[in-house]
Amino acid sequence: MSGYLVRRLLAILALAFAISVVVFLIIRLVPGDPVVTMLGTEAGDKELVMRLRHQLGLDESLYTQYFTWIGKLLHGDLGYSYTEDRTVVSVIAANFPATLQLAAASLVLSLFFGFLLGGVAAINRNRALDTAAMGVALVGMSIPSFWLGLLLILAFAVTLPWFDVVGGMSLKGLVLPAVTLAVGSIGYNARFVRSSIVGAMVQQHVITAHAKGISRVRVFVRHVVRNALLPILTIAGLQVGHLLSGTVFVETVFSRPGIGRLLVQSILAHDYPTVQAVVLIIAVIYAVTNFIVDMLYPVLDPRIGYR
Repeated sequence: MSGYLVRRLLAILALAFAISVVVFLIIRLVPGDPVVTMLGTEAGDKELVMRLRHQLGLDESLYTQYFTWIGKLLHGDLGYSYTEDRTVVSVIAANFPATLQLAAASLVLSLFFGFLLGGVAAINRNRALDTAAMGVALVGMSIPSFWLGLLLILAFAVTLPWFDVVGGMSLKGLVLPAVTLAVGSIGYNARFVRSSIVGAMVQQHVITAHAKGISRVRVFVRHVVRNALLPILTIAGLQVGHLLSGTVFVETVFSRPGIGRLLVQSILAHDYPTVQAVVLIIAVIYAVTNFIVDMLYPVLDPRIGYR
């Protein structure tokens, strides 16, 4: 078990290092100069441009810039935002709670309705209800989140002014973004849950329980759902990364504060430190979440062990 833990932790560190290299190089391939963006109309002063580039360390080689950034990162310093005129840590701290709220609400919706839709489809396998449920799941998976968001705004904020839209942090402002972000995941979860439950329903111990005359509800809850939990736990872990990345579109469409919208704005402004920090944080959260999910496997099923 300890050997497995060490290997997984080393894998997370290796992933974080690889992501840091990739995002560091890719953001610098985006056309434009952050110094010119920062100076605006004063960018014609070449001496001022050179002085600011030197002050920000942008006149150094990429090799030197990267290891300077990594050295500061290891000491908890994520850098200084070019556009916000404050530390990247404070910028992310101000925006992360809104994203966490949105992602958590979307995760709850996607798991609840995905399990409900998938469970109904599995119980009614090869019937009209199964076909209808999987049809709804397919439609949900196929709708682009930014397009769905615009439709929901038009329907429930303009035509029917039931919910807040722009920058809404209240419960009314959370509903439409959370539904927009969750719909695609609901479809994916429903199909996965159906497959897991159908697979569990044909296990020998489930068939034996039915033969003993145990009620269908009791068999379903005690035997089928319990055996189907492991695959469902896996997709729950995968959904965290998907939902965090999905906030980029949803927060932009709904003009909602959060690290997704912050990432878009930072890319457009060539704010290198902020982009690097946000992408790295999302990657680490995704990796740590899946690590936690793996550690929960033996808790749900004692037959599983790690070496």
